[in-house]
Amino acid sequence: MTAPQNPYAQPGPQGAPPGAPPAPPQGPGGYGYPAPAGAYGAAPAGAPGAAPSRGVSGWLWAVGGAVAATAIGASVMFATGAFSSEPHPALKGYAFRDDLCAVTSLTPFENAHYTAKPSTGTGSASTSGPSSPPNPQHSGSQMGSMDSMWCNVSLTPDGASTTDYSSSWVYSAATLHKKTDPAPEFADLYHAYETQQTSTTYKVEPVSGIGDEAFLVTRNDSAGLNSSYVILAVRDGWMTYQTTWSSYTTGSSGVKPPAPAEIATMLESSARETLSRLHG
Repeated sequence: MTAPQNPYAQPGPQGAPPGAPPAPPQGPGGYGYPAPAGAYGAAPAGAPGAAPSRGVSGWLWAVGGAVAATAIGASVMFATGAFSSEPHPALKGYAFRDDLCAVTSLTPFENAHYTAKPSTGTGSASTSGPSSPPNPQHSGSQMGSMDSMWCNVSLTPDGASTTDYSSSWVYSAATLHKKTDPAPEFADLYHAYETQQTSTTYKVEPVSGIGDEAFLVTRNDSAGLNSSYVILAVRDGWMTYQTTWSSYTTGSSGVKPPAPAEIATMLESSARETLSRLHG
């Protein structure tokens, strides 16, 4: 007896050996898919005079249509740039300011009885002024890969005499990363303070409630030094911000420098307000 014919089998290419895989269906459907019944004038299955149905089943037609639709959709997305290799920086509304000092909050330091030293300078680091340096100083630049800005303020404690030798600075810098996400390297950048092999040691602590992640870096100074160095670093999306307190006071000065915990509180309060103002 002759084996029953498989109604779903496709005719093999002429001269193909027995058992060879069938050739892909051809026809007006294009892309290797035959046209569905009734398309382009083809007679529907079962119609008078129509050839016996030997094509693929209906669910394979659906699969073929879905694949074709996916290919068309992908081509549209490529054409419109949806698959573009250009990065999409998550700047969360932060905007470039050529004068970061204009939005830097000094209120926490003023509440701790520190004020900016008077200056006759213009405040711009790129402007030549009198012999007395400008205070505060600022600078900013917009580049293809990032926008950067910084502000440096020299502070003096209230009640300091003219014979006291003391100096305090608050240095802040913000960067808007436009090409590279800073997240993978941000934490390591500040934890590296703890691993450096020098006579100066640092403590690094996470800070919650500000940005996507933040760290406080405190230098461990010996008891005989009246100096402080504290960094607060914040990353919020592709924006990074660092504000640093640096101070030195002689032992004969009548001014008592703030404790590291007080400095950390001032930096955090200033950073929250500054970053809020930095939004466009």
